Amino acid sequence: MPARAATPEVKCPPRPRSTEWHPWCASRACASVTARAKRELAIFGIALLFGLIAMPFLIWFAGNRVLGPYIHGQSPRAGPFALTADFLLGLLHGSAVFWIVALGPAVLLLLVRLFIALLRALPTARDP
Repeated sequence: MPARAATPEVKCPPRPRSTEWHPWCASRACASVTARAKRELAIFGIALLFGLIAMPFLIWFAGNRVLGPYIHGQSPRAGPFALTADFLLGLLHGSAVFWIVALGPAVLLLLVRLFIALLRALPTARDP
């Protein structure tokens, strides 16, 4: 078997310093901003999915324990899926009450973050 010939090392051209090509890739700060934006969108998406999927089940569970069984039409003991179907139907019809419940976890998360940011922004008391 013949010996392999050494391949010459290929060097990539240096990246242009100008921001004309793509301004978002010009600095590391922009890369961290996009990473943070992706993380924030993922967190908001998870909170929204929690509001759309888990909240009807939590409402059914709490209501079933405190108020009694959920009655749906002719069925005197409808389960959590009947409530979830009614919830999703209410969302499709654009009812504000259903949308408040669906967006509740995301809004609560935003309020907690705002409260924490305000606490951090307050000046600290200096010891004498």
